[in-house]
Amino acid sequence: MYAATDDDHATEDEYHDEVFPVVPAPPDGAVWQAPADFEELLYELTRADDGYAYLRALAVEGVYRPVPLTDFAARPEAPPLFSVAVPDGRRVAQVYTAGFLPRPHPDVVYEYVTLGTLAAAWPDDVDVLVVNARTPCERYFLTTDEERRVWADLHEEHHRPDRLADRIETRRTGAPTSPRLLRGLACGAHLCFANGDPWNTLDWHGAGYGNEVARLEEWWGVRDRTEWRDVQEKLLDRQVSPWYWDFVLGARAAPTAERGALVDPERWRERVEATLRRRAASAGGPGTPHLPGEDPELDQFVAALRGLVGKVLRYEARFRADGLLPADGYVRTVAAWDVGRAAKMARWGRGARYATHAELTAALERAADEARAAYASWEEFSAGYVLGRCLHFDEEEFGPWYTTVLRAHRALTTDPDSPWLTVPLH
Repeated sequence: MYAATDDDHATEDEYHDEVFPVVPAPPDGAVWQAPADFEELLYELTRADDGYAYLRALAVEGVYRPVPLTDFAARPEAPPLFSVAVPDGRRVAQVYTAGFLPRPHPDVVYEYVTLGTLAAAWPDDVDVLVVNARTPCERYFLTTDEERRVWADLHEEHHRPDRLADRIETRRTGAPTSPRLLRGLACGAHLCFANGDPWNTLDWHGAGYGNEVARLEEWWGVRDRTEWRDVQEKLLDRQVSPWYWDFVLGARAAPTAERGALVDPERWRERVEATLRRRAASAGGPGTPHLPGEDPELDQFVAALRGLVGKVLRYEARFRADGLLPADGYVRTVAAWDVGRAAKMARWGRGARYATHAELTAALERAADEARAAYASWEEFSAGYVLGRCLHFDEEEFGPWYTTVLRAHRALTTDPDSPWLTVPLH
């Protein structure tokens, strides 16, 4: 699972002193702005001195523990818990909640861990757990057998991984101010919602270093920096989705724009076939078989694209019925399917330490520009993303591959905290 990255990509400006977070307490009487809603809850529990409720909250959300990357390389399946000795002779281990995590560092990563895992695998020589040290939410816990049984019970009762998904998570501090960067971050809103990730942070740790590395390998076949850059470029160039999806959609766009109304389905199919056969003849030169019956392979491909017209029409009819498209709406391009994933691929690459900060921001800016060029609104962007996802995975079953993203669309177009209601596309 350890990501073997080239040494030369971590430029000098990647190194910084903020290996661990330091957040000053507010002056007496001042209102403190927490980095996220969860840390706001922990702050209130800290002020109320309610340690049990604090632990219960941690049981729901989980925490992140720092791990030197050299330790991860030596023991990728179970890197040791980082701890330090204090003057009274005890050893203390520190963990943090997601909102406090610092800028990614080339030599130290953060691993996600549940309270239950901490209870089961706590080392005998570590006496104290400190959560969110040197922040207004700092809290200390003893680690006796009795205390860890409480952790385990709370985990069993309250931790459900799906409770952390399907939500809009917004950072209240530390977000970039550049409209272009925010727009690029907002392109990944569908995936952020599905995973319960904060949509507006550049300090990306995601599901923890090991999980980010594993995610890229499992879903994308990405195992190192070179492979990440290849996939990132292909997504930004819109070369991951099949070219013929947008070819079919484009065959409808011009006549629809001319008439001001949707083209007749049969005329659309005829235009797809005529254009495809004309391109085949032009590419092959004089005498190239392109008429019906002359080239069985071309005939089969033409039939498949004529069938794709019907599939798109059926999806769009369902989209209108579900409010994903307006009554007269249609999808002009599925560019958002690649662009939206590109916006998250940049962050996943950062979390796995395949991408530098500069590469992250450059990719997000390109995603923003692609979205602006292809769509007039976030609602259009979302419809294109959903159609691309359905063509990729759903097979007209209108099952979870559709219903989950429909739920995301509804939240992202109505929730006041949504990036699509706070960051204009144009």
